[in-house]
Amino acid sequence: MTAPTAILQVICPDRPALVSELSGWVAANGGNIRHADHHTDAGAGLFLSRIEWQLEGFGLPREAIAPAVSALAERLGGEGQVHFSDATPRVAIFVSKQHHCLVDLLWRTRSGELPMAVPLVISNHPDLEPVARDFGATYVHLPVSATTKAEVEQEQLRLLAEHNIELVVLAKYMQVLSPGFLERYCGSGSHQVINIHHSFLPAFKGAQPYHRAWERGVKLIGATAHYVTEELDGGPIIEQATVHVSHRDEVDDLIRKGRDCERLALARALRLHLRRQVMVYRGRTAVFD
Repeated sequence: MTAPTAILQVICPDRPALVSELSGWVAANGGNIRHADHHTDAGAGLFLSRIEWQLEGFGLPREAIAPAVSALAERLGGEGQVHFSDATPRVAIFVSKQHHCLVDLLWRTRSGELPMAVPLVISNHPDLEPVARDFGATYVHLPVSATTKAEVEQEQLRLLAEHNIELVVLAKYMQVLSPGFLERYCGSGSHQVINIHHSFLPAFKGAQPYHRAWERGVKLIGATAHYVTEELDGGPIIEQATVHVSHRDEVDDLIRKGRDCERLALARALRLHLRRQVMVYRGRTAVFD
């Protein structure tokens, strides 16, 4: 069992000696740094840092680290947060009828590859209840129509609160979450919903991207995992996967090959998010992989 670590994420205005100041703060409190990654966005004048250190021997108790990080970030004129590697976030998966991403995520969770718990699966169709049940998740069927969408989203929000859900994953949910849902669940500026879109964004946003890719005769298709925002398929990109196609491939072949990309991109993105290797700024991401 790996010893638990603390993970510091800071975004602040760039200036000299920030690496020294941040690592010095960890060292001054007795922390042994295991990983340190930094990035300067010269155009934006921003400095991004992710520092991970062992909790054993650290001078501050766990409950005092977050307030200390807030004070540190304020002194730097930026934003900061801290996470702990031994935390197990509670995740809800939203699905429709396609099972490939759901099965993949549940299997990776059971095997310990994804450090999370999945107590809840919500779907607008009843088809995948046996899958969720096999993995010990509560399955809730909530049919959605134009007239019931607001009511359904109210119930979804209630279920997320009841199950203490920290992150929602749209694993081929095939429904657009309303701005009201995102505002109430995510609040301002947070990123708590991840979606998998079956194209290499920004190409072929919206419905039937494989059909449109086939019509254009593309030679490369892909899948994109991204945070959900009010802009359809326009949220900050976390991970993408691609595969080559040829003139011999029909639409069904693109769909079959694309499903492999969808599974891989979504699993990678979720792992990066859970390991706190993703930082969002200015509508884009820095991924410290």
